Amino acid sequence: MTGSRDDRATWPIATWLALASLALGSFAVVSSELLPMGVLPPLARDLGVSEGVAGQTVTMTALFAGLAAPSITLIIGRTDRKYVMLAVTGLVVASNLLAVLSSGFWGLLGARVILGLAIGGFFALAGATIARLVAMESFGSGMGVVFVGISLATVVAPPLGALASDAWGWRAAFLGAAGIGLAAVALQGACLPRVPAAAATSPGALVGLVRRPSVRLGLVAGLLVVGGHFAGFTFLRPWLQTGAGLRPGAVAAILLVYGIANIGGSALAGLIADRRLQAGFTGGSFLLGASATGLVLVGAAFFPAMAFAALWGLAFGAAPVLIQTWMGRAAPDQMEAVGGLFLGVLQFSIALGAIAGGSALDMLGVRAPFLITAGCGVLAALLVLGRVPAAPQATATAD
Repeated sequence: MTGSRDDRATWPIATWLALASLALGSFAVVSSELLPMGVLPPLARDLGVSEGVAGQTVTMTALFAGLAAPSITLIIGRTDRKYVMLAVTGLVVASNLLAVLSSGFWGLLGARVILGLAIGGFFALAGATIARLVAMESFGSGMGVVFVGISLATVVAPPLGALASDAWGWRAAFLGAAGIGLAAVALQGACLPRVPAAAATSPGALVGLVRRPSVRLGLVAGLLVVGGHFAGFTFLRPWLQTGAGLRPGAVAAILLVYGIANIGGSALAGLIADRRLQAGFTGGSFLLGASATGLVLVGAAFFPAMAFAALWGLAFGAAPVLIQTWMGRAAPDQMEAVGGLFLGVLQFSIALGAIAGGSALDMLGVRAPFLITAGCGVLAALLVLGRVPAAPQATATAD
């Protein structure tokens, strides 16, 4: 596909379809990752384990995604990336079908390990694939289209999984996720062009990336934003119910508004990432910290709490697109390697943030996790101020 403009209006329909196939893939991947959150009680009862143990299926998935992300770029060599994307999306289908057929907890855990490998592979290659579909100066716009699938899955996967589980059992929810993955495979097969590898990645290339100041800065800023978010967001519902004393219906409404704003943030980031990366990254990080602080300060005031939750959702919805755009600018010659490196740090920061938030909650009280979110957001904004990698010059895309 060719093009030299960064205006979405100039993209041919084939480009839109290719990006849509990746967006559906990201929706399938993240829906599958988050599905246990909506089916945890019946799943745990059926498999004869506690909900805490059953929840480790999410942890195991994230762990193997983090390990797979930097590794896959070393393993696949010069294999056409279209076929690699088809393979990793196919693993999403396989993992969900294995979950449906699992007769015990360990079988389910094995299925989730496979899903982790799929997640790591998909997102390690997504950025580089997008960069081959659109001109580099419109990379952020392409990321915004694909990453809407992530935000949408974050909102709808847990409640839809819960509804399917209540109606037909938890295995039906995983069967539905397998169907979405199969649709993504079909759309990618039909619409994704061949994406020859630009170059094989080596361990030395990964080490070389870490030595680049702009890459290191992006990784640290990403760790602060993502880790800070999960330090507070993991405990948002408990805070709203017990700390603020809001009723369950009010909490559900606030979380719904957060989710809708999250989708909007992802879409907005796609519009501004290419031209306003500095303002978007700095402003979004500050907004993340301010909204977490505001939520704690307003307490049981329903509408102010909803407003701050919406701002939080807007800020964090934009974060993945902005961070990935940063990494693409920092290493345009090593898109796959830097994508894998970024995803590995991302998964680590999710776990680190949840651990930090939980420890702060136990030691310092119910408001403490949100102070971590606030501090990390402000620190990330100050860290990147005036240091965003330069925008690429207009070029033509390949393929």
